[in-house]
Amino acid sequence: MANNQAVRRTETFDVVVIGGGGSGMAAAISAAENGARVILLEKNPHLGGTTRLSVGSITATGTRFQKAKGIADTPDEHFNDMSLFLSPELAAKENLELRRVLVDHVPETLEWLIGIGLCFYGPMPEPPHQKPRMHNVLPNSRAYAYYLEKECRRQGVDIRLNARVDRLLRDGDRITGVEAHDGRGPVTLQARGGVIIASGDFSASADFKREHVPHAAHVDAINPASTGDGHQLAQRVGGFIKNPEVMWGPSLRFKAPPVETLLRRLPPSRWVTRPMQFALMNLPLWMFRPFVTRFMTASLAPEPSMLRAGAILVNRRGERFADELSRPELQVPHQPGKEAFLVFDDALAKAFEDWPNFVSTAPGVAYAYLRDYKATRPDLYHEAPTLAGLADRLGVPAQVLERQVRDFNDQLPPGDTRPGLRRGPFYALGPVLSWIVFTEGGLAVTVRHEVTQTDGRVMPGLYAAGSAGQGGTILAGHGHHIGWAMTSGRRAGRFAAERARQA
Repeated sequence: MANNQAVRRTETFDVVVIGGGGSGMAAAISAAENGARVILLEKNPHLGGTTRLSVGSITATGTRFQKAKGIADTPDEHFNDMSLFLSPELAAKENLELRRVLVDHVPETLEWLIGIGLCFYGPMPEPPHQKPRMHNVLPNSRAYAYYLEKECRRQGVDIRLNARVDRLLRDGDRITGVEAHDGRGPVTLQARGGVIIASGDFSASADFKREHVPHAAHVDAINPASTGDGHQLAQRVGGFIKNPEVMWGPSLRFKAPPVETLLRRLPPSRWVTRPMQFALMNLPLWMFRPFVTRFMTASLAPEPSMLRAGAILVNRRGERFADELSRPELQVPHQPGKEAFLVFDDALAKAFEDWPNFVSTAPGVAYAYLRDYKATRPDLYHEAPTLAGLADRLGVPAQVLERQVRDFNDQLPPGDTRPGLRRGPFYALGPVLSWIVFTEGGLAVTVRHEVTQTDGRVMPGLYAAGSAGQGGTILAGHGHHIGWAMTSGRRAGRFAAERARQA
């Protein structure tokens, strides 16, 4: 039996897709829609990748949702507003050709997602975007994996889980397939049209982080499977990473709920999402908001504006351990349990109950306020009349917390706009952990998502999509990473299928 397992099989497909996250499934579906015989390889025992861990929003213009609200918007305006998120240093690094690809094609991507079953609510404002164009998936980001997998199977995509790709095969300059292990043993997979790398970013690769973002090498990735496998495969045959030093975050994210509720385990079927969408579009939000927020599954991020407004961070010893305005997320991993709590007073709590002061961007409802955490996440929401009472709720020494707050109030420098923590009741949100959600460095690609070498020459038969094929475009703001994942995946799949027909 051992000898039989070692025998390498050979199979031939039109398109081989590496990675079963959002971009990989979108690529596989698109290739199949265009007549290709497709195999999708995923190293994990399930599909979804980082997409299923995300907040789930997509930013797009000219959508049915904008039109229903009388909002006139264009890809050109979207293109220009994306610059508002970038410093001059980052703007100088951006691949504007790929930004153009995103803004021009993400509207049709949103419609395509709706067509395969996903449901959205919006558009919602997100400054500095000058018009509302953020669309939130219902009921949560798991809907992407659910409907994309369903469509993959409907289109006849051969999905193989627990599959590892060892190397890319080449014939001269052309990429012709892969060598892999697919759970049944070693296999050579020939690709008539091409191989699409859709393996995510390198946020969980210790080696890549030490080389490119050493200041954050000690910070964990929200997706431990994002180890840059596709980056490595392409580098071995001449590909290279564009903007490997660019990264959003690390960012603080709330700890996941300790127990999955029945509501969160429900599949995102239309009998759930359509009533949610109708209610969000037509009824007063107070009537159903607590119900909708119970579907939230993403590890939501507290907005940095809470720290700028005066919240402090303390660890499980009750100690304030960092300047909240100077990258505290880099210090959280050094604290006991790698955890911290946001502590604030009644004045700040009242301020974060209404737009524009939201605690988190959230699926379904777009924005989560303090009352949403009180109603749906009692494991994260802590309140007491006094600091001593809050310390007891958190399980930290009361004297330590009281001293830390007193010192913070006394040491606020002249001109600091933070008012201090002075009036009860007092609140805490947490634990929060520090995660790298995305590294922005992706393989250099053309506008057709073909992987290129350092001299700009295309590597025929090799495509990259999603974070693996980000190609230098910088996806600041909410809704751009998923928009890019789905858009680039769909386009890469179509181009690879076209190449297979021409072979």
